[in-house]
Formats: sequence, structure tokens, C-alpha cells
Amino acid sequence: MNAENGQNITVYLTEEQINKRVAEIGAEITERFKGESVYLICILKGSIFFTTELAKRIDLPMNIDFMTVSSYGASTVSSGVINVKQDLSGSIEGENVIVVEDIIDSGNTLSRLLQLFRSRNPKTLTLCTLLDKPERRVVKDVEVDYTGFVVPDKFIVGYGLDWDQKYRNLPYIGFVED
Repeated sequence: MNAENGQNITVYLTEEQINKRVAEIGAEITERFKGESVYLICILKGSIFFTTELAKRIDLPMNIDFMTVSSYGASTVSSGVINVKQDLSGSIEGENVIVVEDIIDSGNTLSRLLQLFRSRNPKTLTLCTLLDKPERRVVKDVEVDYTGFVVPDKFIVGYGLDWDQKYRNLPYIGFVED
């Protein structure tokens, strides 16, 4: 695909591949927390597509809340500066919390967020990501409980992931090529 700014986007994961894996993760979560409820925390904006599809595939009572965090801006590389723009609207104390991310690379954002969430005394705290870039991990204490796909160290867009707020609406995940 030729993007509107002249960049090429190469399809890496199709919509069908993504849907199949999201259903598998939903089934795993349903089994793990059988007989209980879960509290999904969607990290906006990128995780909204993944969170909504995942929520439809978890057969448990649930709450969904949102947090807005920024570390990229208009760049293709994380700035390393984490900015919490919107906090949760409710308490997570005593809840089975599942933090839902679109992608984990350096781990800087999640390390900070997980510390914050632990301080709020959830019953359990698990991490679910659609995409993981372990090659880029600089923070080693970020343990992922549910991973959709391990991806190479390339800049990725689609299915909620953006480049300067563009390409979130692509139904697939692709690499931005120079």
C-alpha cells in the first residue's frame, strides 16, 4: 500500500490472522479467570481496536476502563518521556486487572504504569499485548502474560497503531517502509 505521505506499508499480519489470535487469547483469559470477573484497562489510543475485539471474546463479567499515555508524538521512535494524560475513572482495588496494550517495545511506558497499578492494590495484575518487540526491550521487569504476536524491530501501523495519528484504521498490521 502506498500511504498518503509517500510511505509504503507492507502487510505483515492480515485481519484474519489477527482475529484468530485475539479469539485464542480471549479463550485463555476466560479459562484462567473462570468464575470471576476481570477489569480491562485499555491504554489509549492504540489499544482501542485490540481491547474491543478482545473484550468480545472474553466470556466473563467485566469492567473496561481507559488510560491515555503518550511517548511517541510525531516520531517513529519512543521519546522515553512518559506522559499520563488521562487516568482511570474507577478504583481497581481487589480487581483482576488486565492491562491491554497494542505494542510493547522498550517497556518504559509499561514499567511505570505497572508500578502505578500495583500501588492501587488489585487482586491480580496481568499484561496482555497484541504485539511484542523483545529486541527493543530495555526494561527487563516487564513480564507479558498474553502475547498476540512477536514482531521484528520495524515501525508498525494499523489495527490501532499509528504514525502521527494516521493509519490506525487499517484492518491489518503493516510495516512502514522507506
